Amino acid sequence: MTIGIESTARREERIRLELDQIAENMRLLRDAAATIAAASEIMTRSLRSGGKIMFCGNGGSAADAQRLAAELMGRYLKDRAPLPALALTVDTSALTAIANDYSYDEVFARQLRGIGRRGDVLLGLSTSGNSSNVVRAIEAARDLGTGSLALTGQHGGRIAEIADHVIRVPATRTNSIQEMHIVIGHMLCGFIEEALC
Repeated sequence: MTIGIESTARREERIRLELDQIAENMRLLRDAAATIAAASEIMTRSLRSGGKIMFCGNGGSAADAQRLAAELMGRYLKDRAPLPALALTVDTSALTAIANDYSYDEVFARQLRGIGRRGDVLLGLSTSGNSSNVVRAIEAARDLGTGSLALTGQHGGRIAEIADHVIRVPATRTNSIQEMHIVIGHMLCGFIEEALC
């Protein structure tokens, strides 16, 4: 019985330490305020002029891409008209056909070439900044004249060299990066909603 109590106490302390680290990570995001504000303005301008927002990423970043597209298409905090947004991660038939016929590196870029237009915005999420399919999508966006934003980890990777606008979060651990990405994504949705509704 004593061992169980000690184990629970240790676990509770670990939880407190983890929450302290998350809080510190969020505090460090304050340094990215200007970059986040600029990204929200780019996205708002696109939507205001008839463009759409497209999201892409892999794994947890794919889940974030879907969530953020849903926040804009559905609603975030306000009951309002839908805003044109989609995640390039959700069409399994397109993803598997493109991966099979071309390569996995092309799964987002090929979709973007099919539906992306000048004035749209692509937001790519990559914790490493080196996800080759996100890199290829940002390159395709550049070719199309579609704006490109990126959320990456601290190092930025290849994506930081090619995206129009990059928000590097001050973390190197995948879970910490993703926690900060979804917080930023929610801020972007909130600012867009306030500006357009």
